[in-house]
Amino acid sequence: MSVDGTSATTMILDSKSGETLGRPFLYNESCPDALPIVKSIAPENHTVCLGSSTLCKLVSWWNSSDTDKGSVVLMHQADWLLWLLHGKLGISDYNNALKVGYDPELESYPSWLLSQPYSNALPSVIAPGKPIGHLKEDITQKHGFSNDCVVCTGTTDSIAAFLAARATQPGKAVTSLGSTLAIKLLSTRRIEDARYGVYSHRLDDKWLVGGASNTGGAVLRQIFTDEQLEKLSKQIDPSEASPLDYYPLQTAGERFPVADPNMMPRLLPRPESDVQYLHGILESIARIEVQAFGHVPCLSNC
Repeated sequence: MSVDGTSATTMILDSKSGETLGRPFLYNESCPDALPIVKSIAPENHTVCLGSSTLCKLVSWWNSSDTDKGSVVLMHQADWLLWLLHGKLGISDYNNALKVGYDPELESYPSWLLSQPYSNALPSVIAPGKPIGHLKEDITQKHGFSNDCVVCTGTTDSIAAFLAARATQPGKAVTSLGSTLAIKLLSTRRIEDARYGVYSHRLDDKWLVGGASNTGGAVLRQIFTDEQLEKLSKQIDPSEASPLDYYPLQTAGERFPVADPNMMPRLLPRPESDVQYLHGILESIARIEVQAFGHVPCLSNC
């Protein structure tokens, strides 16, 4: 049994009791107060050098909380859900831990991170899909699971989507359109550049290069109901291009293909026709996808 979840959704817990120490930080939430601090210690253009990185969230919490910091542990949402199943606190996987600064190539936290006062809050990290322990006895009995059910480390949601798509050859890519838009391209090379929100997840002996935009389905649901989306979509003529040019975001801030925490949504002008409006938004999301792929090109030796 395993769990996938959005990377950079961050929780800080008491490492003894498991009690949450404040509210969770959501995956797309930015902590601009911590970004200059992180940039001062991390290598240039490192994955953590984005305001929405897990490390920025940890630093922001560390510098603003009055809680005793002698026994705290950082966990991602997948880690936390798995902990409820196996009962061992403070275990993560190297996919989820990438944005807190873990180096999946070296299979360790870098020295510049371990030298920081909050390094004691970092979880232990093992490869995704590796056994942690058996399902807790009370859960096994309550829900009728087998006594030999093993709980394994998880991964991120877009990596789980990539695996589900069964793309196995370098150069193949998968776009996941959920509340946000995530892109993953299988490569033999690791590519990272925080200027564009590009980072690489390890996938066995290869790399998943890409990033995640804040555009996506959540913007659509902010404007239309599910019933409206179904009805209006049927009236769109996909053979005709929309003249409307938007940048659909829920709130200010973009992660990829433009790393700009201050980018404002662009959803005006709104035409009188809701069909035309939805058409324009959908084509604008598609243009963002095209722009994103421009930052993760598949070269001949990908």
